[in-house]
Amino acid sequence: MASKTVIMEASSKDVWDPANTNSKQPPEWFIGELKELDGTARAVFEKYSGLSPDAVIPHIVEVRNRAFDIFPYPCIGLFRFLDLAIRKSPNYPEVLQRLKDGQSYLDIGCCFGQDIRKLVADGAPSENTYGSDLRMDFMELGYDLFLDRETLKTKFIAGDIFDPDSPIKQLDGKIDIINASSFLHLFSWDQQVKASKVLVSLLKPQAGGLIIGRQMGDVEAKECPVRSRPEITRFRHNGESFKRMWKLVGDETGTDWQVDVRLTDTDLTRLIGTPVDWLPAGARAMSFTIRRL
Repeated sequence: MASKTVIMEASSKDVWDPANTNSKQPPEWFIGELKELDGTARAVFEKYSGLSPDAVIPHIVEVRNRAFDIFPYPCIGLFRFLDLAIRKSPNYPEVLQRLKDGQSYLDIGCCFGQDIRKLVADGAPSENTYGSDLRMDFMELGYDLFLDRETLKTKFIAGDIFDPDSPIKQLDGKIDIINASSFLHLFSWDQQVKASKVLVSLLKPQAGGLIIGRQMGDVEAKECPVRSRPEITRFRHNGESFKRMWKLVGDETGTDWQVDVRLTDTDLTRLIGTPVDWLPAGARAMSFTIRRL
């Protein structure tokens, strides 16, 4: 996937090093202690990974701290990767069945590959699954997190979606389903259009290709400058703008898409309680289903 260094100005070494007591304190929004775990996530770690109930939370925290030391992504600092977001998609039963039927799946910007593990834990064969992220570090830590280095057959690919020579290009025209959660919202409008065209190229050139995901949206569609680096913007969609973008992508790629978008009513700034670059006022959770006609 494309570089995510736009998320925070400082590197993780400038923010927090869990092994160095002289390092700076973590950000205000950082969750240091994991007190409880969703039952679905716990089932994956106990039944799929084989951890004892008492070992699950300490194991997760230890691996999470190593990951946050590599780069302080909010989804890591807030334990959001434990949501196993794909299971909340209305398309989850369809995706799972299509994988069981032998279709191919790509998680773009997969981080630890946690959604892949949820699918595999529910019976999807891992042979036709792929995960891609800018950094191989997180995908390697995914093996440590889920303890499946010897059994998982997913192919992980480190690459930048904006690089025309990226290793991701080896998947051109080979994928049936793409999970693009917490991905497109990292970029400006122009970058999102470009990235979406790449996603189109990765899908098989036939009807039924599916792109699903969730990301940050906004009640007002707009470019949002990063507070600490105003030269960088990220476009926050509402339903209308997201459909408009995919109409443009379809026109420029000669493809047709049915786009369904769902925007929640909950103001996400209330979940953090402190101003942060990546969570502007008006932020809403947004999920989408994009289906090729």
